[in-house]
Amino acid sequence: MPVPAPGLPEHVTIYEVGARDGLQNESAIVPVEVKAEFLHRLAAAGLRVLEATSFVHPKWVPQLADAGDLLRRLVRADGVDYPVLVPNERGLDRALDAGVSHVAIFASATETFAERNLNRTLDSQYAMFEPVVERALAAGLRVRGYVSMCFGDPWEGAVAPEQVAAVTRRLAAMGCHQISLGDTIGTGTPGHVDAVLDACVAAGVPVRQIAVHFHDTYGQALANTLAALRHGVRTVDASAGGLGGCPYAESATGNLATEDLVWMLDGLGVGHGVDLDALVGTSVWMAEKLGRPSPSRVVRALAS
Repeated sequence: MPVPAPGLPEHVTIYEVGARDGLQNESAIVPVEVKAEFLHRLAAAGLRVLEATSFVHPKWVPQLADAGDLLRRLVRADGVDYPVLVPNERGLDRALDAGVSHVAIFASATETFAERNLNRTLDSQYAMFEPVVERALAAGLRVRGYVSMCFGDPWEGAVAPEQVAAVTRRLAAMGCHQISLGDTIGTGTPGHVDAVLDACVAAGVPVRQIAVHFHDTYGQALANTLAALRHGVRTVDASAGGLGGCPYAESATGNLATEDLVWMLDGLGVGHGVDLDALVGTSVWMAEKLGRPSPSRVVRALAS
């Protein structure tokens, strides 16, 4: 039964990352035709932002080596946005060749993760992003910025909210229309979410420009999402069936499951445009393709 709560938005945009962030951590390569069908089914379920793939070097993420082939096969649904991740200018070249209209870059909030994931220092990572963002904007593309390790780092421990805010401010100043704050290893709690968002707003980044990306390592993803929504966030990243993790951080478990998010939003009377039954069916189908049950509690409850 929907029971609205005060201080929440009327509508939330779900930024579906299952096809990219969800599948990049699979040990086996998912066939490209399965990926294309996955995206088709997600669009049919009502999701309107589907991060399709990443143009990262196949050496680093072999699971997404078929990015170009996938986009050639993809039949884009009307009204659906299909952003792709681009790590550098070479990735942007490939994305432009594929005719995309929306790209994302991936930054770090910590020194160690920047070195391990980007082979850059925390400060020098911007030199890699700046020409990508500049060229993308000049070509008429929208650019999203991800910030990883915003709530904790497996090598450095606690991350100061002001440090996250400094990275967020730099990405916004470059021209990123939206910055997604990632709890890569899932250590955040609701009060911590408030502190990080307060720091970003104090640094001059409006909350309407911020999205959140929570992992459910310690079971806090939904609680953290609710805190972010009460703070004014209107875009939430989620992964169908709870797929995903981070190939560069072993302690990172699955993303917030889209079905679990939809169930909570339905109970709060918050609009999102997603057909839950169709989405559950899609995640059950994908779980069968992957050969294991979905970790989403809502999928397990409804599919049974």
